[in-house]
Amino acid sequence: MAIRGNKKRLGDMLIEEGLITEEQLLKALPIAREKGKKIGETLVDIGFTTDEAIMRALSNQLSIDIVDLSGVRISEEMTGLVNSNILRKNCMVPLGYFRGNFNIVQVAMADPMDMAAIDDFTIITNLQVEPVLALPNEIMMTLDRYFGDDENMEAAQKYADQRRAIEEASQDDEYNESVNNSPIVKIVNAMIEQAARQRASDIHIEALERHVRVRFRIDGALYEKFTYDIHLLPAIIARLKIIGGMDISEKRKPQDGRITYVVDHVEYDIRASILPTVYGEKCVMRLAQKKMLTKDKSELGFTPEEMKQFDNILKNPNGIILVTGPTGSGKSTTLYTALSELNKEDVNIITVEDPVEANIDGINQVQTNNKADLTFASALRSILRQDPDIIMIGEIRDTETAQIAVQASITGHLVVSTLHTNSSAATLTRLMDMGIESYLLADSMVGVIAQRLVRRLCPACKKEHEATENEKRLLGCDELSPVTIYEPCGCEQCGNTGYRGRIGVYEIMTITPKMRHVISNHGSTEEIKDTALSEGMHTLRMSSSAMVLKGVTSFSEMIKVSFDNDTADTM
Repeated sequence: MAIRGNKKRLGDMLIEEGLITEEQLLKALPIAREKGKKIGETLVDIGFTTDEAIMRALSNQLSIDIVDLSGVRISEEMTGLVNSNILRKNCMVPLGYFRGNFNIVQVAMADPMDMAAIDDFTIITNLQVEPVLALPNEIMMTLDRYFGDDENMEAAQKYADQRRAIEEASQDDEYNESVNNSPIVKIVNAMIEQAARQRASDIHIEALERHVRVRFRIDGALYEKFTYDIHLLPAIIARLKIIGGMDISEKRKPQDGRITYVVDHVEYDIRASILPTVYGEKCVMRLAQKKMLTKDKSELGFTPEEMKQFDNILKNPNGIILVTGPTGSGKSTTLYTALSELNKEDVNIITVEDPVEANIDGINQVQTNNKADLTFASALRSILRQDPDIIMIGEIRDTETAQIAVQASITGHLVVSTLHTNSSAATLTRLMDMGIESYLLADSMVGVIAQRLVRRLCPACKKEHEATENEKRLLGCDELSPVTIYEPCGCEQCGNTGYRGRIGVYEIMTITPKMRHVISNHGSTEEIKDTALSEGMHTLRMSSSAMVLKGVTSFSEMIKVSFDNDTADTM
């Protein structure tokens, strides 16, 4: 192959392509030697370049094609050629015979100059390798897809065999043995890595009567991924307690822990919650990429009109801005985005959160601690003596916190927070029910954003169909005119779910003088909503209907996020 004759090193190629400097290469080389990593991986870890840039540089320098593995199907013959452990170690995956030649296999590699990896493959299969380039995380995702279940079952079987060997040991000895057992470590690591690569937000490990069920929440829906023998549960939970900093001897009380885990150069902050159930302890892990919480506002899914409203609300020097919606509707992301937008050198921003979900440079963040009597309310009192311009409250949970927030906003501070309500209008009546005087609320409130997340239809497989009369009525369309909408189908690229990713749907209520008048007169939820609509507000139903008509999401997703009594009557 031409690559064997190429004496140029990766570092030299990257310098030649202008991706890194010689100084950066000299800095990375000793780090790579010390950690036993390849130079390309080290350069990405340090932040000097990216996997995508390295791949393009190699393609230019070596004249090797780049492949997208997201929709590739691999035959059983290919997956049976080499053990998955060797493929993972060398970050490579066989795709098929090259141009019908049964002596040459096309292999996707992150590093096509890794001659040791190519030699391993050739010696095992007695076949020649024709390398193509693919991103490391795409290769690992493909290996997860084709080998993940088998690898987990193999690890589970190893653990079961070892467990039988120590069956007669005392319970504590068995527990300690299970914690340090390498197959269990492998199972837990694989579970977290596969969840991260499949964009899961949560991992559910559930104790059923005869087995352990593992489910991933992907784009808001739960999918069963693995099942294990119930005897593996104590070992899995013990391992999670160890890495999460929890007490492994405590099995009767709920516990919370925190895990930091790196998958494909991305750092995940994982919050683990363990709860005793009838058949054993259940664990839920919430995965969050720290960098994902601080998005650019253009990535939130606002329409141009909504973006204008959002910007106008943020321009207020004082008052209260509330973001509302159920758990998992993206409120924290919207709040952090707003703070990043407001974060300037001449502004003092202080937050009080439970917990602090992402660290932002230039912002003073306070973590509540009930044991030290540092609650939202007590922290807010102290914050007001810290000369803040902007205060972010993680959540308004009680009357005391709400009253302090209102007082802070009236005295010249901008307060941003979240509340669990179903709509923008209901947020205002909820605060009145909590004991906030209507005239104070009217004076302090500047904007309310109610939001939900809808699943995006997979662009590769979404299928169009003619909307029925009922669908047209609920979408607010003319029932006599034909309307084309799309529905989920399912393919390799979306994991056969029909959806890929999520996007925000918003109901933005700007508090106008007319709105202030209605609020100060103790207006009901309906009166506030009608006034807001007359002032140009789009409800969640209207916003999600627009997404359906654009082909971004499905009719069923619209119903899910905007279900109300009117819907129920017409369904």
